[in-house]
Amino acid sequence: MPVDPEALAGLVEEARGGCRLRVYVKPESPSERLVLEGGDLVFYTPEPPVGGRANAALVRFLARALGVGRVDVEIVRGLRSRVKIVRVQGLDPREAAERLARAVEAAD
Repeated sequence: MPVDPEALAGLVEEARGGCRLRVYVKPESPSERLVLEGGDLVFYTPEPPVGGRANAALVRFLARALGVGRVDVEIVRGLRSRVKIVRVQGLDPREAAERLARAVEAAD
């Protein structure tokens, strides 16, 4: 079920030249998906949290979902944590929220 972009508006904030969002990563999950759980963005990936594999999966997923290049998506905080702060260049928060809403699944 699609998520209302307004539900994501508070999760995407303005940053110089683009926007920033906070994502909780759950590696070694059965499938790859982005979910809105309890007001947080949660990224599930089958990749393990070693060698930057889960981080790379998050960057690939967000770039594809947001329609930007991988070079425009950067984890700026939390490289070794499950909680990531991700900066996306070239997208304002409103546009990012609208694009994320199409990619996010609502948790049941």
